[in-house]
Amino acid sequence: MERTSGQFDLVIQKCRELFSRKTTDYGTAWRILRPTSLTDQLLIKAKRIRSVQEKGIQMIEDSVNSEFIGLVNYSLLALIQRQLPPEMPLELPLPQVLEWYDREVATTKALMLKKNHDYGEIWRDMRVSSMTDLVLMKLLRIKQIEDNGEQTQVSEGIDANYRDIINYAIFALIKIEEENTLP
Repeated sequence: MERTSGQFDLVIQKCRELFSRKTTDYGTAWRILRPTSLTDQLLIKAKRIRSVQEKGIQMIEDSVNSEFIGLVNYSLLALIQRQLPPEMPLELPLPQVLEWYDREVATTKALMLKKNHDYGEIWRDMRVSSMTDLVLMKLLRIKQIEDNGEQTQVSEGIDANYRDIINYAIFALIKIEEENTLP
């Protein structure tokens, strides 16, 4: 698990760097998005990953890796956005947003470590395509919960599903990196 923890940190470092640079470029324009719109943006990214995986080719330059990074960052945005009060201004200072980003990453990593302990890091035996499918399933669950006015009977809720998406996307990025470095 120590190896996974270090790999998680390296992937998050890349995701956070891109997030910070994009926030410098665009500000916090994402604040205008309703939670359902963030879910739909995640769905677009996950569907594109699956489409490229199934077709074996892509027609636009953005890599599948960049889409997995997008799944991480948009899920973190969704977690942050869900906690902000409606009266919060649209434009927020980068240091504050990065503090929230880091807080959500810490909570998500802690969950990942607990699940890896109990499941024995089974994700290492999974295919990246299966991780993509699980992300899509989690997004469909989130959409259903949103459509039900966030009323659930036995579900673990929206935030837990976003955290699972982040962890599956990070696992996929780790696996892709490992597969690309095999001799």
